[in-house]
Amino acid sequence: MTGSTGKTAFVLAGGGSFGAIQVGMLRELIAHGIRPDFIVGSSVGALNGAYFAGDPTAEGVARLERIWCGLKRQDVFPVTLRRMVGVFFESASLADSRGLRRLLEHYLPYQVLERAEIPIHVSATEVLSGAAVQLSSGPAVDAILASCAIPAAFPPVRIGESYLIDGAIANNTPVVTAMELGASRLIVLPTGFTCSLKAPPRTVIGNALHALNLLIARQLVRDLEHLADRAEVITVPPLCPIDVSAYDFSRARELIDRAADNTRRWLKNGGLKSPARIPGALRPHVD
Repeated sequence: MTGSTGKTAFVLAGGGSFGAIQVGMLRELIAHGIRPDFIVGSSVGALNGAYFAGDPTAEGVARLERIWCGLKRQDVFPVTLRRMVGVFFESASLADSRGLRRLLEHYLPYQVLERAEIPIHVSATEVLSGAAVQLSSGPAVDAILASCAIPAAFPPVRIGESYLIDGAIANNTPVVTAMELGASRLIVLPTGFTCSLKAPPRTVIGNALHALNLLIARQLVRDLEHLADRAEVITVPPLCPIDVSAYDFSRARELIDRAADNTRRWLKNGGLKSPARIPGALRPHVD
């Protein structure tokens, strides 16, 4: 199902382990008969978007759910004492990206971006210039790793002559990119941020992810306000309250099911007919 006057794009934001929320959203959007013409993703949104682009069916989303529910923190962020000590010398990051690479190589159903069933565009940031970079062709795993390369957590990824890091730094929810690619209808899948913790996360990566999610929400609100009169922009409401760290992968099933229930109610209440409305859960608040 596409917009009546042009193409529909799914725009998937970043959010660490909150990427599970997007899986619940996708489950209900597909059940509602909505299929995009193309997908733009950043950070964990690039990971979810790329997998979905390879199998944009209810069965594909169900497989993505099973992957998320089987993930452990160490699968994604393998932090070792040797790696931590190395940060003070020659190591560029706290974690090794080989674990995430293995997961992508094992589960992603294609090797180059242009072989996806639905066109997928991955956002990253050029670390030396700070420029936003759009990856629409070439090795899929490298592109996703680059978009997910959280500074200090993962090392930059070299693609061609460029060193790339997390898309959130320059352009986390690339709604403008989706418009430039020809979308007249944008369905944005945000992840939200932790609003119910009693204290900041205790770990370095946990704190970095929390701060990044706050940045993501601010960027998204800014971009949605900017584009309100230029395109049909529909934002699927993220969860609120959230009392989980974006570094905690143990509650994926809970987040997926909550997001699916939330999205189902939103669709039933005519959410797709309320473009440009910015969910309050994306604005500064404390639950």
